[in-house]
Amino acid sequence: METKNLELKPKYTAKDFASDVDVKWCPGCGDYSILAQVQRTAPDFGELKENIVWVSGIGCSSRFPYYMNTYGFHGIHGRAAAIATGVKLVNPKLQVWVATGDGDSLSIGGNHFIHACRKNMDIKIVLFNNKIYGLTKGQYSPTSEKGKITKSSPYGTVDFPFNAIKLADAAGATFIARTIDREPKHMQDMLKRASSHKGLAFIEVYQNCTIFNDGAYAPLTDKNTKEDNVLYLEHGKPLVFGKNKDKGIKLDGLKPVVIDLNDGKHSVNDCWVHDEFDNDSTRGFILSRFIDIENMPTPIGVFRQINKPTYGEEYWKQVQDVKSKKGAGDYNKLMFSMNTWEV
Repeated sequence: METKNLELKPKYTAKDFASDVDVKWCPGCGDYSILAQVQRTAPDFGELKENIVWVSGIGCSSRFPYYMNTYGFHGIHGRAAAIATGVKLVNPKLQVWVATGDGDSLSIGGNHFIHACRKNMDIKIVLFNNKIYGLTKGQYSPTSEKGKITKSSPYGTVDFPFNAIKLADAAGATFIARTIDREPKHMQDMLKRASSHKGLAFIEVYQNCTIFNDGAYAPLTDKNTKEDNVLYLEHGKPLVFGKNKDKGIKLDGLKPVVIDLNDGKHSVNDCWVHDEFDNDSTRGFILSRFIDIENMPTPIGVFRQINKPTYGEEYWKQVQDVKSKKGAGDYNKLMFSMNTWEV
């Protein structure tokens, strides 16, 4: 009987993904939690360490590649998604992750982020959203709330903030999720889900900056208020929240409405049932707007997950099709065949 030598992946632990570089974030920073959850879940990503790459831009979050015992690339401000795109295209077998902040990816890097989503690049983007520029010492960011007083907006911002989930959805990301730095198990689940998704996987992490924006997400993390303000999205389950699970969300046409499940007029059967695999993006878009609507709970979990061809698949398919018809290309022939001149 013929036997085949099968390459068995090693059984990694979290320690296998921790580098020997000293972690340098401020005490209490939410980045520590994100790093810990990534290292704990990385053994479940289904890849050899040498096939995992972390790419970053500039910011507190962008130190991330140094702390992961994988390959990594510390890029320049806002360019992480573009660099990650190049890495994935050149070597499709790699699992490519991006660590980025709200300032890094939604300001100078906004264009690259949008087009990575549009192309459905097979990369995973983890957005550390603390609603502030932390590394440059506390200026308002694209996700800071209107009226935010900071060093660069002493009289309050007049900007309206970016809604990262809504932006990713509109741009075409095929896996969209949100989690919170103080929800470690939930974050682990989101990371595992993203690791197995083929296409642009986007996870927004609400992350606390203890120095320059402490308590930005206090209503969602304080034990006395979180249950009335956080809505856990679970596929196939009704949108119910509250300390006693006595509040629900129903759709009045396309308008989400909070209902009281104990008022004798409504029941759980009236609630919107979440479908994360819905190809119609309308409900996902409505969910993304909850944070912009007064008195609505903040959803965390997977908003939407769909399958469609990735840019890399289409790109390499086209390359092979052209080669089969015209043969392998000749660089010198291409460069000197036409439209060239001597000076």
